[in-house]
Amino acid sequence: MNNKFDALKDDDSGDHDQDNCSPKDGEKEKNDKEEKDSNTTKRKAVVPGAGEHPLQYNYSFWYSRRTPGRPASTQSYEQNIKQIGSFASVEQFWRFYSHMIRPGDLTGHSDFHLFKEGVKPMWEDDANKSGGKWIIRLRKGLASRCWENLILAMLGEQFMVGEEICGAVVSVRFQEDIISIWNKTASDQATTARIRDTLRRVLNLPPNTIMEYKTHTDSIKAWEDFHGLVNASGGR
Repeated sequence: MNNKFDALKDDDSGDHDQDNCSPKDGEKEKNDKEEKDSNTTKRKAVVPGAGEHPLQYNYSFWYSRRTPGRPASTQSYEQNIKQIGSFASVEQFWRFYSHMIRPGDLTGHSDFHLFKEGVKPMWEDDANKSGGKWIIRLRKGLASRCWENLILAMLGEQFMVGEEICGAVVSVRFQEDIISIWNKTASDQATTARIRDTLRRVLNLPPNTIMEYKTHTDSIKAWEDFHGLVNASGGR
């Protein structure tokens, strides 16, 4: 893939703080001020380092894994997604990505999420709730390459739809893998069509590839209907 990221693929200079911190409970005493300032700095929005190539938006990597067949509430899902860290430049992205397991090497029921900073990879998030996602189901063995091509296209602003892109997800399952790209406005058909066409191009998909667009409203309804049936039947 020929874009500005390729030239920096092997740049692994320096470490990048991973923003796994949760806010401290209560106020620190004044004699702990230095420690508090250090923790606060970690939670602030990341910025490009000196001489680095800034991205148009800041992004965060997330990871989730759950046991298949175990019903998940919205609350338990939110607790299960873990933020890996945030980045603001091409170089910071590669410092994360070069150390991450590739999707094709994940096991079980696992997901990587890459979303704009401040947007949670959840249907109900304010940035996502009126939107939807393009879904592509992949045979096993293709997830790593497709995921890399997708996120490089997203970070490189190849979709050309302004602020519409929210993030992308790769879902590793037992029989197949799934990639999706989320946008803000499901009702904007011109934008969703442009995202579809760009997705087809950057992933070099065969013409007969099935691509499904699903609104988050429909996803929520399907989830609620399914869990309502499970609860009504006494299943777990």
